[in-house]
Amino acid sequence: MKLTSRSEYALLALLYLARRTDHSFVTVDTIAKAQTIPPKFLEQILLTLKRSRYLRSSKGHGGGYALAMSPDTITLAEIIRLFDGALAPTESVSKYFYEPTPIEREQKLIKLFRGIRDYISDLLEETTLADMR
Repeated sequence: MKLTSRSEYALLALLYLARRTDHSFVTVDTIAKAQTIPPKFLEQILLTLKRSRYLRSSKGHGGGYALAMSPDTITLAEIIRLFDGALAPTESVSKYFYEPTPIEREQKLIKLFRGIRDYISDLLEETTLADMR
């Protein structure tokens, strides 16, 4: 598993919103400046998060983005999967994105990579935005 800039920026933006105690809407520019994210790139990421119902938005004065659910219900695993797909080191051991790969010929390697997948997956599934605040 290797995180892309999209998932890293998504996590940074979500954490910024999760740390806000007033739950008000925040503009793209405010989040971008606070987390040093290119605004145009962030806009695309926030739209994906909105379509996936992690964020809600409001237009006009006082508009922007806010979390659509509690930070303790959003796991890091689901955000990473949304942007990067499998958490597994190879698709042939992925639970949700399985595809055959040449490494399947070696069962000991498959066993090792499944163990890595399970460790990473379990840790990210148990960790929420609230845990990272």
